[in-house]
Amino acid sequence: MHSMRIIPLIVFVLSLLVPSSAFAHPVEAAARDMAHAASAFLATLKPEQKAKAVFPLDHAERTRWHFVPTEMHPRKGLSFRDMTTEQQHMAYALLASVLSARGVQKTAQIMSLEQILHDANPKGRFARDPKWYFISTFGKPSAEGTWGWRFEGHHLSLSFTVVDGHIGGLTPAFFGTNPGIVLDGPRKGLQVLAVEENTARALVRSLNAEQRKVAIVAGKAPADIITKADRKARRLEPLGLPASKMNKKQFTLLWNLLEEQLRNYRPDLADESVKHFEGLDLGKIHFAWAGSLEPRQGHYYRIQAPDFLIEYDNTQNGANHVHYVVRDLRHDFGEDLLQQHYEQHHKK
Repeated sequence: MHSMRIIPLIVFVLSLLVPSSAFAHPVEAAARDMAHAASAFLATLKPEQKAKAVFPLDHAERTRWHFVPTEMHPRKGLSFRDMTTEQQHMAYALLASVLSARGVQKTAQIMSLEQILHDANPKGRFARDPKWYFISTFGKPSAEGTWGWRFEGHHLSLSFTVVDGHIGGLTPAFFGTNPGIVLDGPRKGLQVLAVEENTARALVRSLNAEQRKVAIVAGKAPADIITKADRKARRLEPLGLPASKMNKKQFTLLWNLLEEQLRNYRPDLADESVKHFEGLDLGKIHFAWAGSLEPRQGHYYRIQAPDFLIEYDNTQNGANHVHYVVRDLRHDFGEDLLQQHYEQHHKK
């Protein structure tokens, strides 16, 4: 029923974060480039800046993440506020060592929305500043080493883990937008996560009556993503319509949603390993929707496979405030590979 081109791409999306020798070439290159960019960034820092930015690999801060304003979740790390222009450029270069142009663009635009929030309410409860984003490194960056780093602030949290020179984890990955669509001013119409919203709505609207009975799991959307900022994302019940019950057009829309997430990362991570995967039980990929099918009315969806989860929620501020998270249920924070690393290298 589905083209052979689509199935390997779905397999790759769901397997991207699973360590395998099949990833040796692209993963080693990505790990090396991240290490070089991180080392170059750290080399620009003064001692007092390094004291904020650098943590031991086993520090509890590494897995303490959130997407709310910093006043609600005091953050450690070195903020863009406390960097020189040169250092900010090196921080962006670090992001660009693992993200694609698309991923960097989304990140920069999400940061820029803080200025819109500030201008709308300069004396509001929370400080809004496009520079109030933090970089933290964990362990010593090395092309063949074991270390990690995080980029985080309001509505952004991106975690990366390298284990023995291989990518061990690219999640949790959180993107949020407020406003979801800019409604006025010089950037009117900007919708940073447009594909994530509009493609999902097109998919659920394309379903026939019988499919909708399965895919639409609630008439009202939850108030937020269900897994929140949990250190370890729990496995949610696989509600919704299995991919195996979709026609080709519907499955292509689902693939477009997954590919949009995949292509937030650099091309070699997104492309070069597709050939190493074939076959997948499409009955274990579920798409679930809750809430209204109309724009600017509360809605939620999730895409779930046995070890992979995307959650999207848009209910706040008149359904113009998006929370979107990607979790690898086995490899968040590189957990499985780090466990193996400690067992092999740190046994007493």
